[in-house]
Amino acid sequence: MKKSLVILALLAASAATAQAQSNVAIYGTIDSGINKATGTTLAVGKRDNNKLGFKGVEDLGGGLSALFQLEIRFEPDTGAVENTTTTTYRPLFQGQSRVGLQGGFGTLRFGRGLSAYQETSITFEPWSGMPTPAGFMTDLQVAGYTSDPLSAAGNSRNRFSNAVFYNSPLFFGVGQINVTYGTKEANGNPAIIGRGTALAPQFPANSPPAEAPYSVSGTILSGPLGLMAAYEKNGVETDIWSVGASYKPINPLKLMVTYQRQNQDYTLPFNPATRAWVIGANYLVGPGKVLAGFGRKSPDGVTMTRQYSLGYEYNLSVRTYLYSDISTRHADNHVNYYSLGIHHNF
Repeated sequence: MKKSLVILALLAASAATAQAQSNVAIYGTIDSGINKATGTTLAVGKRDNNKLGFKGVEDLGGGLSALFQLEIRFEPDTGAVENTTTTTYRPLFQGQSRVGLQGGFGTLRFGRGLSAYQETSITFEPWSGMPTPAGFMTDLQVAGYTSDPLSAAGNSRNRFSNAVFYNSPLFFGVGQINVTYGTKEANGNPAIIGRGTALAPQFPANSPPAEAPYSVSGTILSGPLGLMAAYEKNGVETDIWSVGASYKPINPLKLMVTYQRQNQDYTLPFNPATRAWVIGANYLVGPGKVLAGFGRKSPDGVTMTRQYSLGYEYNLSVRTYLYSDISTRHADNHVNYYSLGIHHNF
């Protein structure tokens, strides 16, 4: 009996120690409102991705920590898993699914998440990569590029699955290098005709990548100035590079500019290049923030796209804000977009 009590006491002490050294959090975003685009009816939709996440850090001692992060993405108006239909599929942990180690060497993780190129780009865009048509990240700022063309139809465009992710420590307190390397695993893509034919597509269904995809980026953030350079090649040998800068002439104002070029020569026999640039600004005014941007995308042999956008966020608290966006987009046709909604982080 005494031995059992001693064992129970040791187990309890061990559990308490593990709990003291671990930190697990549940977090998420709920974003919903009304929006309307030219030629469509008024709809309940979203401005940002809605997510439910779980993340944790365990202190392993000696400056080493284990960490994990899982994110489910969902549609706020229906509660369904994001964009999953009878013809498209998205994984349960669409946002990310990663585990790894962190220490003096930086952060090393394995699984699924934003590529280095995509994760770096969003900090140099006025809407921070939100997928709303009023923003730029989903199209103009990445020149219409997709990081993951060899996943199932409907899957996210800006993530790598089956990948290794590395973030270096800060160099001299201002610079960082980020690298993502994907394996040559098949992920359930539909057939991609490319330079082939409908009967003999260049990439048949469920094809492995032609070469292992990879992504690299570097940033320098020093005082009011930020600089970025990034390069990525995906599983169908499409590559893209980008450079960007941000500057804060006064504390409330952040100015941003990016330029990017995409090359699809491996899969497109004609007009493979796409060039794009985006300029934007964020300006803090009292409890709110003004967002503004203008961008242009010029694919070879295709009508140029121009977009102007303006937004406003009003903070009700540190976790909740109201927002409104308006944008106009000119290409083969002219589309105006309007939205009004609420964003809550927990």
